[in-house]
Amino acid sequence: MNSAWNSIAECLRTEIAGYGGLLARFEQQQQALFSRDPDAVLRLSTEIESQVRTLHEQRRNREALVAAHATGNGQPATATLASLLPVFPAEVRPLLEALIREVNVLIHRVRRTSRQNHTLLARTVDQHQQLLRQLRPDTFTQTYAPNGRVSITSNARPAPSLRAAG
Repeated sequence: MNSAWNSIAECLRTEIAGYGGLLARFEQQQQALFSRDPDAVLRLSTEIESQVRTLHEQRRNREALVAAHATGNGQPATATLASLLPVFPAEVRPLLEALIREVNVLIHRVRRTSRQNHTLLARTVDQHQQLLRQLRPDTFTQTYAPNGRVSITSNARPAPSLRAAG
């Protein structure tokens, strides 16, 4: 039993570090958006996607450990870690509670920051499209889909070739 709670605590610590890294990347992406650095935004988007995949794997590993611990203690494999706290030794419960709480706080911060970045990216794309429509209004058509969403398509034709006289 001692190794079970150690392994679970280590998994929670790893997740906390992963969520902290993800938050740092989101903050870097916001800074890149504000400083109008599209290369950095794209690079950070790739890093964020990679970090999210890693976090999903870490969470699956922890959930597998928790499920194994639950079934080993006569509980259903779907039991949450919080519901299993009474089966752990009393002296480790505060540690596990604190780690669970920190993971949950970080998940909420990641979700909030992700929504903010998504909104910033959407507004950036919208502003870019508006600027292009102002510069070349004849090259864009705005239509509405049956679900009410606006769709903008480009009617742009390749620019005619320029010839040098001489």
